[in-house]
Amino acid sequence: MTGTGTGTGPGSEHSPHGPRPLRVGLVGYGLAGSVFHAPLIAASADLDLVAVTTGDPERAAAARAAHPGVRVAARPEELWEEGADPLDLIVVASPNKTHVPLAEAALKAGLPVVVDKPLAATAAEARGLAALADERGLLLSVFQNRRWDSDFRTLRGLLDAGALGEVQRFESRFERWRPQLKGGWRESGAPEEIGGLLYDLGSHVVDQALALFGPAVTVYAESDVRRPGAEADDDTFIAVTHANGVRSHLYVSATTAQLGPRFRVLGSEAGFVKYGLDPQEAALREGLRPGPDAPDWGAEPEELWGRLGAGESPLTGGGAPVESLPGDYPAYYAAVAAALRGTGPNPVTAHEAAAALDVLEAARRSAHERVTVTL
Repeated sequence: MTGTGTGTGPGSEHSPHGPRPLRVGLVGYGLAGSVFHAPLIAASADLDLVAVTTGDPERAAAARAAHPGVRVAARPEELWEEGADPLDLIVVASPNKTHVPLAEAALKAGLPVVVDKPLAATAAEARGLAALADERGLLLSVFQNRRWDSDFRTLRGLLDAGALGEVQRFESRFERWRPQLKGGWRESGAPEEIGGLLYDLGSHVVDQALALFGPAVTVYAESDVRRPGAEADDDTFIAVTHANGVRSHLYVSATTAQLGPRFRVLGSEAGFVKYGLDPQEAALREGLRPGPDAPDWGAEPEELWGRLGAGESPLTGGGAPVESLPGDYPAYYAAVAAALRGTGPNPVTAHEAAAALDVLEAARRSAHERVTVTL
């Protein structure tokens, strides 16, 4: 089935209760597919998870148990080959190296696509996919769920209100203490795997910085492989100068024994400091699900609220607490459904993903050559 993203596109058929849910096929049922995408798709009244692909028997059994009635296919191509049940959307949540070929195949088959981050290894590949989607009149969206984190939504609200004055520096940390390797493709040093933290957590912090403060003009980075036996970067720092003069200092690490603030944002009138991670990932990992039975989904306890003020550290009582807006990962797929029905914009475009990949590529070059890269 071809999805055009217009009001007469997928799912526009009406029943007495409104348009039918859009039929979704999910490629991959590892961490991204089982913990993030499948639960969020299933929680949406506008979407119906009808098919999952995995070649792993245990994952296939887990998918059937978690989503009764779902069809499990061994190969992604089974979702769009001749004679396949018609779908309205393909979600690619497979290993990074498969993102481009699978997205390209689905688009060529006439299907809109959501791709987990990173969309591609290079900005050129991302722009190639964007051009293909534009040519076919199909939605191509990138799952940047961290734009719907509690802390990010709260910070964006403060910036929109001008609460900090003119922002001068944005510090963002996505740090963990994982001194032991976990194994798998995410920690592989093989270039084709697109592993390492720069393209994993770095995709999040760079996307957030660009979403808040606009295009980057220069990039400087330091990247290290700290843990014994590690092959890919596990401790990386990125400094971005934006066209508007804001400087973003971005940290991603698996080797941080003492975690810094998630955000520290410094402006001409005040600063905002926020510790702790958005609670939604932990909730999803624990098997909790958004929906009517979870009215407090994404809410943070008061002790984790950030503080806004000037002149003193929040750890010694400086600033006033700012109530955190609840995190809202379900809003991403609600926006995707609206875009497919022609009633809203694409929540995260491939062109935005390409701009973030420009920064990631520049950061990799900067760290390797020890230079500042101008975009």
